Amino acid sequence: MPTLVKNTEHHAQVPFATRKPAASRRLLLCIFLLGIATLTGCQLGAKNQNSRGVAMYQQGRYAEALQYFEQAKVTDAANPDTYYNLASAYHKLGTASKDPKMIDNAERMYNTCLEMSPNHVDCYRGLSILLVDKGQPEKGFTLLKDWAIKNPGLSEPRIELARLHQEFNQNKVAEQYLNEAIAMDPNNPRAWAAKGRSREISGDLMMAVQNYETSLALNASQPELYQRIGALKVRLSQNVPVNPTGPPTTTR
Repeated sequence: MPTLVKNTEHHAQVPFATRKPAASRRLLLCIFLLGIATLTGCQLGAKNQNSRGVAMYQQGRYAEALQYFEQAKVTDAANPDTYYNLASAYHKLGTASKDPKMIDNAERMYNTCLEMSPNHVDCYRGLSILLVDKGQPEKGFTLLKDWAIKNPGLSEPRIELARLHQEFNQNKVAEQYLNEAIAMDPNNPRAWAAKGRSREISGDLMMAVQNYETSLALNASQPELYQRIGALKVRLSQNVPVNPTGPPTTTR
């Protein structure tokens, strides 16, 4: 899911003017205000274009979303989230149409995003999934492992490594990464949600509920977890085995 862009701070550079002091100050003020108005207009324009693109994306209208994201890139090329949004749209379109050029575009946009924002969590997740989709899972694992090595104190790479190992039914390895992530950052709601998912897969439904509830206590804006907890509690009360249909989507 693409994220809404963050405002990128710009600083207007004002040239030195050799005029009378009062006139010079007035001129500098006018130039400064003009610069702020122009740059802020670019920021707002890009944010609006990205917001519209996200709305199209959420409706499954990926080609239209792509157009808005391209406009946002032209308006403000300094925002890494714009490149992530572009990558997400190209990824969806390329997968649906089996178009290798679009997949290559998606990979290029993901990499551009990471060059601009080296710890962009969503971008790492998207790129690792794309590499798996391309039949290159070893590159996906290497990507995330290198991220973890470069950031030994960051829990996010371990959460993503756990997710990828879960997709390959390597649940014990995934559990180890999640334990490391929680030890590093016990207040990370994504780590607890992923831990709940791991417990759910293993059949430990009571602990899964507890882990999901811990995640919600840290970040209540996860409606999918409320639904998951409700479904698990119903099954627990009925003693019905759980067959998970897919991992819950967590927010950053």
